Amino acid sequence: MANANHVEFKNHRIFEYNLAGRKLTVETGKMAQLANGSALIRYGDTAILATATASEKPRDGIDYMPLAVDYEERLYAVGKIPGSFMKREGKPSEKAVLTSRVIDRPIRPLFPKDLRNDIVLSLLVLSVDQDNSPEIAAMTGASIALSISDIPWDGPIAGVFVGLCNGEIVINPTAAQREISDLELTVAASKEKVVMIEAGANEVKDDIMYNAIIKAHEEIKPLIDFINNIKSEIGKEKFEYESCEVDHDLYDKIKAFAHNDVKFALDTDDKTVREERLTEVYAKVYEYLNVGRDDPDAPQTPVDSADTPFQKGADEAAIKECMYKLQKETVRRWLLDEQKRVDGRKMDEIRPLAAEVGILPRVHGSGMFTRGQTQVLTIATLAPVSEQQKLDGLDEEEAKRYMHHYNFPAYSVGEARASRGAGRREIGHGALAERSLIPVLPTVEEFPYAIRTVSEVVSSNGSTSQGSVCGSTLALMDAGVPLKRPVAGISCGLITEDDRWMTMVDIQGLEDFFGDMDFKVAGTHNGITSIQMDLKIDGLTPEIIKKAFEVTQAGRIMILDEIMLKCIAEPRPDVSEYAPKMIILKIAAEKISEVIGPKGKVIQKIIADCGGANAVSIDIEEDLKNGTGMIFIAAVDKNIGYKAQEMIKLIAFDPEPGQIFMGRVTGILAGVGCFVEYLPGKEGMVHISRLANRRVEKVEDVAKMGDEFEVMYMGINQKGKVDLSKKDAENKRNQQKQ
Repeated sequence: MANANHVEFKNHRIFEYNLAGRKLTVETGKMAQLANGSALIRYGDTAILATATASEKPRDGIDYMPLAVDYEERLYAVGKIPGSFMKREGKPSEKAVLTSRVIDRPIRPLFPKDLRNDIVLSLLVLSVDQDNSPEIAAMTGASIALSISDIPWDGPIAGVFVGLCNGEIVINPTAAQREISDLELTVAASKEKVVMIEAGANEVKDDIMYNAIIKAHEEIKPLIDFINNIKSEIGKEKFEYESCEVDHDLYDKIKAFAHNDVKFALDTDDKTVREERLTEVYAKVYEYLNVGRDDPDAPQTPVDSADTPFQKGADEAAIKECMYKLQKETVRRWLLDEQKRVDGRKMDEIRPLAAEVGILPRVHGSGMFTRGQTQVLTIATLAPVSEQQKLDGLDEEEAKRYMHHYNFPAYSVGEARASRGAGRREIGHGALAERSLIPVLPTVEEFPYAIRTVSEVVSSNGSTSQGSVCGSTLALMDAGVPLKRPVAGISCGLITEDDRWMTMVDIQGLEDFFGDMDFKVAGTHNGITSIQMDLKIDGLTPEIIKKAFEVTQAGRIMILDEIMLKCIAEPRPDVSEYAPKMIILKIAAEKISEVIGPKGKVIQKIIADCGGANAVSIDIEEDLKNGTGMIFIAAVDKNIGYKAQEMIKLIAFDPEPGQIFMGRVTGILAGVGCFVEYLPGKEGMVHISRLANRRVEKVEDVAKMGDEFEVMYMGINQKGKVDLSKKDAENKRNQQKQ
């Protein structure tokens, strides 16, 4: 037999870097060599395979750069088998979707604007060390894979995670540090500018948040140098691509013909009116181009004439792209040159606002927040803690008590399109609003409920995610959730040109579409609870970031003081009559088994005696660390809840001698006495001498199997058994009657 040939990885290279005191290793030239670019990233024991691929030709009929970022979780990375019936990973988890979006946002603006080739970034999580974030490793890997590939891209970028532990800013905190951190901040940046910010925070002050961002950028700069060194050593030459840039001649023709009409169409604060006007302008442009007349007064040329420069329908996509560019140029010139907004507002002026609560009668809480033509209706639902969301992911979080879901139906923008469920955008906006409210929610001990809010966007003209934050606050306060403080959200826009830039507060749809930034900040009077920054340019300077914080702080305080708190000044003192009433009972851990009983018989009997599962639910959680059990009783009728609580107390806590219980005979010991179940799962002996106030010859003369009567708890005898007395119970009742 011939000797086996061994594979030689001639291009295998290993690069090392120290990131926040831990080793970051980059391996190239060994895995996934058929991709345009690939790298294996190791950060501590976390390992990510990052690959970048591109199609050979551009995709036809589109006016955007088709980039897909897939952060792919594998549960083997943390030594788990998926819990589904199929025992394999299904659709991406919410965490995976959010991570894909966090990586997409800083990378996308750095591709050529005229590139239409499909680009796919696959970030496969192979191993997870909880002290070293796989998300940060994946972002670094994506940047390296693109940088060393032949795909045109104006990177690199890099990212870090920032915590705030005991007032100290910490780069890439460990799992233990994240547990005590008041900040969860992800920053991505190039060497010169910050390109992405995503944060959740426990009411962190604006200046502290700004300092954390700047410190993160300083940490990123040498990491960029490290990636550039890799690129200079092994990077491929970028491939030539077919440019899909706007046809300049066509654009000039359309601008000359329709610019004044476009200005008139855009110059209104009513989105419906604007769209009606634009529809007329588009029709005029199509008619003009389809008849091939450079001069509107020239004789018409037949549509099918060989002299017609634009055949009907053949260039519709190009015409739409030119019209988009013309609208964008118009809006940007108004803002930069005239400080004019399409709806006539000042740069620091917020659209008309309104807030309402208690809109829906049977739900547990509801609130509607209106900002201009953006309108969000949020509904809050309270449920037993057992209904919290179970998580099956790569991190150590196993359940989520507060859930926020965001729905963006087509009718909210006047479109006729069937619903296809939540997409990545809906998941991202829901998570942002969720993160904004978590810091002000009461603890489970203070408010023992699972909480779900659903934001229905009923009308949209920009900034619906921050409308959802405001709507959620209103709905939760209406539901009687004792929030620490109310939260409001606002967005800040940006227009840049060379060294010129300007910001505007509360951007509406057009300013979002045609602007350079959507800087969303939510928070309370005390500080920031969330940030999300979307960019269409190559980054922000520190001056722009600081200005955005000033603008959004003033905006959210005004919304809180002038609108929301005037609508509902504080959470309602009680939950809705239709919401379950929750009672918490803490017991010793060793008593849990007694409350549950063999095969759940005891707890099932308690539920049955209190009206059944439709009337009451009982959930038990064991705290092994503290040796206690938490019992959560939920009942729409609070009196039923109290009844269940008393029954559990009698089981979990030893009765006092002299207490009377209704018991049932479960056994007879001839000549000695009978066994009586005086509490679910608890039995005691009634001695024959304590059956009656007279001499009893036979136990069966007084007690038969299944008989029910009152007994008095006498205590624990020398043998450790429970003594009961029917006679003493009767005597006590007779005395009470007298």
